[in-house]
Amino acid sequence: MRIVYLTQSYPPMISGASLFAQQVAEAMAQRGHQVLVIAASDRDRPYRMQNGDLAVLRLQSIHNPMRVGQRFTLYPRQEVMKALHDFHPEVIHEHEPLQMGLLGIEYAKRARIPITLTIHQLPSFVASYLPNIFKAWTETVLWVYARWLSRKFTSIIAPTQTISRLVTEMTGLQTNTIGYGMDLQTFRPLLSCDEGIAIRQKWNLPPSVPILLHVGRLDTDKRVERVIHAAAQTLKGSDAHLLIIGDGTQKPALIKLCKSLGISDRVHFPGYISKEDGLPEIYRIASLFTMASEIETQGIVLLEAAASGLPIVAVRATCIPEIVHHGINGYLAESTDLNGLSNAMSILLKDPQKAKLMGKASLTLAAKHDLNYTNNAHEQLYGQMVRQVQTQRGETKTGFRSQLWKRVKAWANFSK
Repeated sequence: MRIVYLTQSYPPMISGASLFAQQVAEAMAQRGHQVLVIAASDRDRPYRMQNGDLAVLRLQSIHNPMRVGQRFTLYPRQEVMKALHDFHPEVIHEHEPLQMGLLGIEYAKRARIPITLTIHQLPSFVASYLPNIFKAWTETVLWVYARWLSRKFTSIIAPTQTISRLVTEMTGLQTNTIGYGMDLQTFRPLLSCDEGIAIRQKWNLPPSVPILLHVGRLDTDKRVERVIHAAAQTLKGSDAHLLIIGDGTQKPALIKLCKSLGISDRVHFPGYISKEDGLPEIYRIASLFTMASEIETQGIVLLEAAASGLPIVAVRATCIPEIVHHGINGYLAESTDLNGLSNAMSILLKDPQKAKLMGKASLTLAAKHDLNYTNNAHEQLYGQMVRQVQTQRGETKTGFRSQLWKRVKAWANFSK
C-alpha cells in the first residue's frame, strides 16, 4: 500500500502524537509499504528526508509559543496538495484534526480514497490552557466541531476504550480502538544490581536511595506541581529522591517550587531524555512511577513504566484506570487529593514486597500492548478501508451502468 501520515508534530519534535505517528509510519515502511509523512519542519526551513520506503516531508513552520521545542505550519494547502498528488496515496492517516485534517479530507474526497484519524487530544486539553470562564464554552464548541469533522473520515481510531466510549457518546460514531504499542525488549525491568549501579553513576544519582520517577512534558496541563507537592510529603518520611524527566514552559516555576518546599537538593531535573539517549534505563532504576495528569488519551509514559516493571501512582482520570488498576499494579487518587498521592507513594516505599508484586502485575498488563499487535491492527484497518472503498466504487459503477441501460431501453421503447 501507499500510505500517507499527516501530522503537525513529528520527531525530533516530541509529543504523544508525534511518537505514535513515527512508530506506525516506520513499522509500515519496514513491512514493505510505501510511506510518506507530511509534518511541520523542526527547523527554520522546509526539507525532505528519505530512508528506504519511508519519506518525511517537513513543511515551512513557525515556533509554537505554547510548547517548548514545538513548531507548526500555517495551512500549507498548496504544498500538501502537491505532495499528495505526486505520491498518489491509497490511504491517508491523520494525526491532527485541524489544518492537516481538513487538507487530508479535501484530497481524500477528490481522489476517492479512505482516510482515518487517530484521536490524540480531547477538547478538554485545549480548554485546560484557558481561564475557567471560557473552559465550558470552549469544550462545547470543540465537540460540535468534532461531531461535524468525524463524519468526514472513513474511520476513527481511539487509543483506549475510555476514549472510544467518550467519542461514541459525544459524536454517535463507532471507533476502532488501537493503542500505542510497546517495544517490550527496550522497555524492560532491571536485570542486575550491577546494571542499576552503572545507570545511577551515568546520571549522577545517589547509589542506593529510592527513586520516585515522573516522565512527561512540564506544561500546565500535566499538573506536575501536584506531583511535587505530594512527593514533598513523602520525602519527609524517607530518603527517596524525585526524578523529573522532561522539558516545558513550567520548568523554571517547578524548580522554584522545589526550592520553596525545601526539597531542591533531592529533586533532579535532567531535562528531556529520548529513548535513544537512555530513557528506558531511567525507568529501570526507579522504585515507582507517578503522575498527576488529567488529560491523557493513551498514557504512553504509563505503559513505559508498566513495561519496566514499576508500580504506578496516578490520578483517577480519563483512560488512566485502564493502565493503573487500583490495588493491583498501583494506586489511584482523586485529581486534587495530594495526600492520597503521597500516602500511596509512602506505602510502596515502606513495603518493597508489595511494590515488587505490583511491578509484576504491571508487566502482565504491558504484555497486552505488544508492538506487533498495534502494527498488525493498523495494517489490517488500512486494508479493510481500501477494500471497502473499492467495493463502493464498484457498486457505484454498476449502479450507474444499470441506470444508463434503463434510460437507453426507455428511450428505445419511446422511439418505437
